[in-house]
Amino acid sequence: MAARTFILWLHGLGDSGPANEPIKTIFKSPEFRNTKWLFPSAPSNPVSCNYGMVMPSWFDILELPLTAGSPRDESSVLKAVKNVHAVIDQEISGGIKPENVYICGFSQGGALTLASVLLYPKALGGGAIFSGWVPFNSSIINQFTEDAKKTPILWSHGIDDKTVLFESGQAALPFLQEAGVTCEFKAYPDLGHSISTKELQYLESWIKQRMQSSSS
Repeated sequence: MAARTFILWLHGLGDSGPANEPIKTIFKSPEFRNTKWLFPSAPSNPVSCNYGMVMPSWFDILELPLTAGSPRDESSVLKAVKNVHAVIDQEISGGIKPENVYICGFSQGGALTLASVLLYPKALGGGAIFSGWVPFNSSIINQFTEDAKKTPILWSHGIDDKTVLFESGQAALPFLQEAGVTCEFKAYPDLGHSISTKELQYLESWIKQRMQSSSS
């Protein structure tokens, strides 16, 4: 019997949780029969890069397209992280082991995934970021616990991304290296700012591999 796992999926700017639920249909392996999925929707907030328009948004984004040097609004990111941590805590208090918790997210949800995983006090099963970016400055590294640094990261990014530029994804590598965090980085040629089935199939095998090592 595979251990109970929990997968939290964080959507991108202006999107909704329910719109992303079809993602789980790709995970056909029997190992995922015992998986609880959660697709929350972001609250509605004004977004600076969209002239203050109100839309589903986890935290404020100051400019788009996002480059490696774009300014970050760290305080609103940290507020959003607290909410993600509350969800994780609830699952863990309900009996799911931290090493069986996986956080995944696309774009803004990917940036929030990275922040939530690295600032969580315990090691989790993994964090998977799709077309994301590092939403804070490297001064935050001293807040990562030794356990948090053990959570493996999978980063997938389309080379043709015109919204969160590929260089924003690449900038995560020296950041994570400095933090002492293991990251597998996968570049997808001909992919713009979206998620491909190929990326999700790889995510399935990546999580499956970790499930096996946590149950052995």
